[in-house]
Amino acid sequence: LSGVLDDCLCDIESIDDFNTFKIFPKIQKLQERDYFRYYKVNLKRPCPFWADDGHCSIKDCHVEPCPESKIPVGIKAGSSNKYSKAANNSKELEDCEQANKLGAVNSTLSNQSKEAFIDWARYDDSQDHFCELDDERSPDAQYVDLLLNPERYTGYKGPSAWRVWNSIYEENCFKPRSVYRPLNPLAPSRGGSCLLVSVCHFSWTGLCLEKRVFYKLISGLHASINLHLCANYLLEETWGKPHWGPNVKEFTRRFDPAETKGEGPRRLKNLYFLYLIELRALSKVAPYFERAVVDLYTGNGHEDAESKALLLDIFRDTKSFHMHFDEKSMFAGDKKGAKSLKEEFRLHFKNISRIMDCVGCDKCRLWGKLQTQGLGTALKILFSEKEIQSLPENSPSKGFQLTRQEIVALVNAFGR
Repeated sequence: LSGVLDDCLCDIESIDDFNTFKIFPKIQKLQERDYFRYYKVNLKRPCPFWADDGHCSIKDCHVEPCPESKIPVGIKAGSSNKYSKAANNSKELEDCEQANKLGAVNSTLSNQSKEAFIDWARYDDSQDHFCELDDERSPDAQYVDLLLNPERYTGYKGPSAWRVWNSIYEENCFKPRSVYRPLNPLAPSRGGSCLLVSVCHFSWTGLCLEKRVFYKLISGLHASINLHLCANYLLEETWGKPHWGPNVKEFTRRFDPAETKGEGPRRLKNLYFLYLIELRALSKVAPYFERAVVDLYTGNGHEDAESKALLLDIFRDTKSFHMHFDEKSMFAGDKKGAKSLKEEFRLHFKNISRIMDCVGCDKCRLWGKLQTQGLGTALKILFSEKEIQSLPENSPSKGFQLTRQEIVALVNAFGR
């Protein structure tokens, strides 16, 4: 791939250089730190749209939850308000569990701030969410070590996988009204194991910037997932020992122009577009984390300080990138129309996040939920610029807040 991406003034070569030499090595290190490697997720939520057709029985679909003993005490104790060592006492611990908030606050907070934090934890900010968040207090929610459950090809394919992507594209993606292309999951011309849906053989005429952006984000997310399946593919299994690695043939089948009727390069360009959107969100949310009141709390003070320093270093790099996507061009028409379109945009994306509970393979569901939530968090950030700019320096904010779940999803989705 080369050249300029549509709908922004950024070229692919600049993104490659910036990512390879500045961002990727640091984001990789950050993902290995305790705060970001443990993700709490409910993989047992029922599919809200159709009768569940059973979970994948392939052994590589299995997700191994983390034993309680392995979870760092600061993460396990609650998602947010650790104010002092005394917080490990049962009453404080109970408050922490109830608070279910951001991944930490330092010990200088007053009692008044503590109470406010717990009150705000109950505050329904669903209007800001682009994703359906898992209830972390559910008995079905478990911690998963993302490093021990990598995203890779599991063998999950066929009608169940097709149904998920078909529902996402046909029912939840914006496209010109004149185009209707029902996607038959069993159509032989598509190839039974290929999860890539091709619905992009149309002109963008009549489709506004916001709806083009929405489609590209979903396509980019899809391309990202498919790339990881191709890059970490089960090549052979000898004496019970699996060997995983890049499958060039599979990559070619999903992305080569000749194999995809010219669609492959466009899918890959949409991945770059997704990268730009999430990069922009990271640069915009930096002030939230730069405050002393926000800590990445695990209970290990030295590691927590290093994690925050590395995250702030990444933020400095994101700000130095000179070809960001300009989200101000979105929803910029008349106020009433812009507000209505933004809400439509949010609800469509929220629906897609709910569809991830219909994925039959647990490992695919885990990474689908995480990456969808990461993108949803990025969108929440981009549409909360004023709230982020007006954050108080030394106290929690009611106007804009992120849960630990959102923070972990944002960093790991961008890392993908």
